[in-house]
Amino acid sequence: MIKGIFSRRFALSTLALLCSFALSSLALAQQPAAAPAPALTYAMAEQAMTAALAEARANNWNLTIVVADAAGLPVMIHRMDGASARSYEIALSKARVVTVTGLASGEYGRRLEAGQISEVEGGVTFAGGVPVMRGSERIGAVTASGARGVEDEQVSLAGAAAIGS
Repeated sequence: MIKGIFSRRFALSTLALLCSFALSSLALAQQPAAAPAPALTYAMAEQAMTAALAEARANNWNLTIVVADAAGLPVMIHRMDGASARSYEIALSKARVVTVTGLASGEYGRRLEAGQISEVEGGVTFAGGVPVMRGSERIGAVTASGARGVEDEQVSLAGAAAIGS
C-alpha cells in the first residue's frame, strides 16, 4: 500500500513537471524573435554616396569617398575626377579606424595623441571619417579624403546624415 502511494505521487509529480516544461516551451516559442541588427545595404550606400558627392561637388572638392559596412568592408567607393591616387588608401584607412574604434577618425587621432586609446594598425589620425548610426547601432562608416580634414569630414557627415546619423 505504501509502495503504491509513493508510485502514484512520483507519477503525478513527474507528469506535473513534464506539463510545466511543455507549457514553458510553448510560451518561449510564442515570443517574437529578437530583431536582427540593422545592416548597411547597397541601397543605403547609394543614398549616402549621392549625398556625399553632392556636398563635395557643391564645394569643388575632388575626393575619394568610401561607404563601408560595420566590418569596415567597402560597400561603395567613388574616386572623383581629379582626386589624388593617394586619397583612395587614406579613405580606406579612415574607414578602418571608424569601424574598429566606433569613433570619428579625427576624434580617434585626438584620443590616440592623448594616450587614451590604442593605435589601429594602418589607421590614420586626421578628420574625414564618421560612423553611421541607425538608432543605437553602428552600421558602418562614411569617409572621404582629398581635401583638408575638416572638409573631408563635412562631406562624410552629409553622407552619413542621408542614411542614419
